Amino acid sequence: MAGSTGRWRLQSRERSARRRTGPGGDVTRPSPAADAGAKAPAAGRTVLLVCSSGGHLAQLLALEPWWSRHARLWVTFRTPDAESLLVDERTAWAHHPTTRSVPNLLRNTALALRTMRRERPGLVITTGAGVALPFFIIAKLTKVPTAYIEVYDRIDLPTLTARLCRPFTTLFLAQWEEQRRFYPEAVVVGNLL
Repeated sequence: MAGSTGRWRLQSRERSARRRTGPGGDVTRPSPAADAGAKAPAAGRTVLLVCSSGGHLAQLLALEPWWSRHARLWVTFRTPDAESLLVDERTAWAHHPTTRSVPNLLRNTALALRTMRRERPGLVITTGAGVALPFFIIAKLTKVPTAYIEVYDRIDLPTLTARLCRPFTTLFLAQWEEQRRFYPEAVVVGNLL
């Protein structure tokens, strides 16, 4: 069983590497944040990549050509997919479920306070969902830049997390032009997946 999981992880990384690189190994898809004119965090500053597991995590993983150049810490849920995909990454495990769970909101707020104090990040970036809110609020209070990437599968309606995080967001990125109907200030960067 462990062998098949490891083989899947390797094949998955090889497939995503082929999607991201050209024949000579050059990166063919620059970071959406770089395209949008976002500044990289100051040298030596950690990037916090905060997201739910599953599709939200997959979308942030697609930014590997960008985040691999920075010191980073992932904040996500401890699920089998997250554990296997982030096996070689620094990770802080958040509490879930976050939907309608006040105790987990409080636990994740405490986690955000501890993590932000310890890491002193230069940037907090997310694709959602609920776990991002306490990190964005604390980032805003401590003047740490934030970048929110609206998920690619919500075109007709804005996500609840985007609506909640929007007041605390420094740079708002959309994956579809249609999403600008809800976020006129958003920079469209195209699909991550």
